[in-house]
Parts: sequence; C-alpha cells; structure tokens
Amino acid sequence: MSLLIRGAHQVVTPTGSGARRGPELAMLDVWPDAVIRCDDRRIVFVGEASEDQRRFGAPEETLDVDGCCVLPGFVDPHTHPVWAGSREDEFDRRLHGESYMDISASGGGINSTVRATRATSLERLLAGTVDRLDRFLTHGTTTIEAKSGYGLELNTEVRMLEVIREADRLHPVDLHPTCLAAHEIPPEYRHDPESWVQQLIEDIHPRIAQLGLAEAVDVFCETGVFSLDQTRRLLADAEDFGWGIHLHADELTPLGGTELAVELNALSADHLMCVTPGGVNALSSSETVAVLLPGTSFFLRSEWAPARELVNAGCAVALATDCNPGSSPTESMPMILALATLGMGLGVAEAVTASTLNAAAAIGRAHEIGSIEVGKRADLIVLRAPTYHHLVYHFGVNPVRHVVKNGRVVVRDGVRTAASA
Repeated sequence: MSLLIRGAHQVVTPTGSGARRGPELAMLDVWPDAVIRCDDRRIVFVGEASEDQRRFGAPEETLDVDGCCVLPGFVDPHTHPVWAGSREDEFDRRLHGESYMDISASGGGINSTVRATRATSLERLLAGTVDRLDRFLTHGTTTIEAKSGYGLELNTEVRMLEVIREADRLHPVDLHPTCLAAHEIPPEYRHDPESWVQQLIEDIHPRIAQLGLAEAVDVFCETGVFSLDQTRRLLADAEDFGWGIHLHADELTPLGGTELAVELNALSADHLMCVTPGGVNALSSSETVAVLLPGTSFFLRSEWAPARELVNAGCAVALATDCNPGSSPTESMPMILALATLGMGLGVAEAVTASTLNAAAAIGRAHEIGSIEVGKRADLIVLRAPTYHHLVYHFGVNPVRHVVKNGRVVVRDGVRTAASA
C-alpha cells in the first residue's frame, strides 16, 4: 500500500545507520513543508510536494497532518512488558522511607512479581501485554525490546517469551525478545545462588536458545544479585546461541558492569546511575550504547545517570522507559524525553535522537528504523504541535496525534485504528 503524508509544518529526523555521538547527537534534519511517501512498508521519498507529484502517481491513501510535526517512531530499547500483579503497596512504602533493596529483602521487589507471574496463564499474560502495547503505540512507540525475567524458572520464562512472540504477531508494535532469566536469585535458591547460576547456564539458557524464543540475553549485574564473574559465565554462550547482549549495569552500586559490557561487545549497558569514570571511558571508545532510564530514577527518587558526562565523553546514548511494575510503570516515551531533558540535562534535539536512531542502535536495528530516510521502514509519528520542542515544552500530556507503522496509519487522532487490529 502507498501512503502520502502531507501538510507537515516540520519533518524532523536524525540520519544515519548507526548511533550518533557527542555534538552529532543534537544534529537533526528539519524539513519545512515536506511530504513523505511510503510504499510497501518503507519510505520511498522525503522532500517537496512538487517533486513527489513528478515522480509518483496518486497514493492509495493520503494523511493530511494539518501543520503538525512528523518524527520517526520512538524505539524503546529496554522494557519488561510481560507481568502479572501490581506493586503499588511498595510505592507507598518507598514514600515512607524504605529503600528498593530493603523491600526486596523483605520478599517484595522482583520476587513479588515473580510469584504473581508464575501463577498466571499464557492467555492472561498475553491480554495484559497487549493492553500495555496499546499504550506504547498511542504514545508513539513503534518498536520495543521486550525482556522476560519474572519467571526465574524454565517453564515461566518460556511462557513469557511465548507471550512476547505471540504479542509481536498480533500487535503493530514490533517486539524484539530478550531472555532475562538472570534477573534475580529466586527464593528457592537464596541459600545457594551458585546453583541457580549453574541452572541458568546448563539448562535454562540452552533450552530457550533451542526453542528460538530470544534474540538477546540480559543479566542483572549488581551487588547482591549476580557478580562480575557470574555475569561473565552467564554470558559466555551468548555468541554460540546467536544472541546479542544487553546488561543491567552499575544501577545501584559501581560494580563495574559497564566495563564488562564493553569487554563483551554488548549491544547496550543499561541504567548506569553509578557508572564510574572508567566505565564512561570504556563506553566512549566502544560500540556499546549507554541506555539511560530516567523513569527509574524519577520513580525511585534516586540519582540520575550522568547523561551530560556520557554525551560530552563521546558515548552513544539512548533513552528507554524501563517499563515494569516496580520501578518505572510507564509506557510513555514522551514522559521519558521530558525527564531526560528536565532531570538529566539533555537538550530536546539530543533526546529525540536518543529515543529514535540511537535507541534503534541499542537493539541492533539502526539500519532499519529510527530515522525518516529513504529505504528505512515507514515508522512515523505525528505530534499535536508544529515543532518537535513541544514534546517537552507541553509536558504531562500525550502529544502524539497519529502513528504510522510499516506504512499504515495505526493510530488516528489518538485512537488505534480498526485496520491495525
């Protein structure tokens, strides 16, 4: 199907097939009054309407955006979208002074969600996931990285990844599955965490790889969870399994997970609130993307990751929601851009690149998505505003009016279309 998007006040995009760094993070192409032609799921033209008319025939569909701003669809490179239950009680406990680690030690935290998820059927998990994907989509996200990790045993980890696979089939949002069985030490292994590491290495990771349910693997490398040595062993077979690597790194303590991510040529090192100068230096000379999660810092009232330091050092920086029930229960990338600018000190243009092209690089997809360029997938969002600055300037609301996924209008005036079902 061919689609013509016309009437834009601005078409705004980073460009390229890899992550932007340093001053380039703020470099956006801004096309005034441009049109975009999409055909067979891809972008085939961006430019003046007269040139489009000269080169192409009448489109099958036209989307007139009435002076709005068009951007690439957001890419969210760190999410936990499959879970059961809720943890609002923990939120209230934190407001009264308990720490995230205190709550976890008392049986809450990740293990609270594990108990609920283990007891929930695939069908109910799928329904909850599709509901979240609708919110991702209407807030402008067209691709997510989707982690397991609330099973902490083989059958539930497989069930979560099967939910991700089925949701990817059913929903317009593209899901890229990551095995995060190494998310925590389950209660039944608290007395012997090394046996859990061996279970992951010898049984769970090989079985998930055999089933073809994951594209990548992640480990929560943190004091009191998985040590640097354990993490290295947990990731030793990733290349043999054909998995990319993501790593929860230096979130709560400066353990050195960032340096390990670079050593292992990981796609991304995520969180980084406690990254050391050595970690920043390692990232700056690597292809590993620093995925920052300002929603987590905001929700836990913890330190912000040093975004400005990372950008100034020449690191590739991306943004993500960390959507999860305990530390960042949001599907809104516009909210994340607001927090990244007002809390972390990024500029609006930098935040746009970090949530589109650089976020695509963090999941190994910058050659396909993340910018409005000929040949890339036609994943686009239309704001209810004439310029991209309104993403942050008009905060606390959903600024997304329309969403185009693979060249089809899947959200129109804020509502998912029947054609996208």
